[in-house]
Amino acid sequence: MATVDAFFQAHPTTWEVLKLIFTVAATTAVVTLLLRLERKASKRMTQMRNNINLRYVESAVRFIVIFLAVQWVIMSSPLTQSFGRVLFQGTTVIAAIAGFAAQPVIADMICGLMISVTKPFNIGDRIELEDGSAGIVKDITLRHVTLQDIDTVVRVIPNSKLNGMKITNMSYQMRVRSVHMRFGVAYDTDPKQAMAVIGHAVEESPYSIPGKPGKDGAGYGPVYFIQYADSSLVMATTVYYEPTTPTEVVKSDINTRVKQALDDNGIEIPYNYVNVVMNGPKE
Repeated sequence: MATVDAFFQAHPTTWEVLKLIFTVAATTAVVTLLLRLERKASKRMTQMRNNINLRYVESAVRFIVIFLAVQWVIMSSPLTQSFGRVLFQGTTVIAAIAGFAAQPVIADMICGLMISVTKPFNIGDRIELEDGSAGIVKDITLRHVTLQDIDTVVRVIPNSKLNGMKITNMSYQMRVRSVHMRFGVAYDTDPKQAMAVIGHAVEESPYSIPGKPGKDGAGYGPVYFIQYADSSLVMATTVYYEPTTPTEVVKSDINTRVKQALDDNGIEIPYNYVNVVMNGPKE
């Protein structure tokens, strides 16, 4: 034992390196434990309600814990204290440069906080953005929101960009989702017949459910004759469905059923065509 003490006294740098390694290992273990406990607590809370505030707070807590842990490790050893002072304290010039470089990050963090407070959507909601992209909100972090699209496609959108967009929420503060669908029929069609045929086809779908609030409880969305188009009469309705059902599946089934129902009832679905007039030589 005396020999070991004598060795470390003769080689103080080696002792400091060993202490730094032990500090890193111990801090890593503590941080890992804290993050696991935080993740378990967050899962229990999000199982009761997918709350976007909880997801954002979870990301913020992780960032703060890891940042403080790194700072503690660097400042705990004489070998790294000088580097830590430059890194965490710095001069005015360094702080200004770092602040300028971190502007997008700070903007994303602030916009993420605003999104979590105003809550234009929640975890599990399906939203459509003004640029045409759409998906189910899967998560929010300090910097971005992830949207699950079809199959394995995931859209990662910075909070600052998303916060400035027009957002269409398919199930805002509702238990069910909905999608607005339009169908064109020929001008010589009886609108009442077309509305009845389309409404029956929607109700026959295994994916559509009563979701429109009414005096007698929830019902199916009515079909409306909403527009005279260039070559068709436009019928429209709102289809309600369970949040666990992909929107693309609902649209595909409804479109297939409406097409078949219109064909069975002799209702024409118009399409654009061009008449070409050929002028021959004069006699």
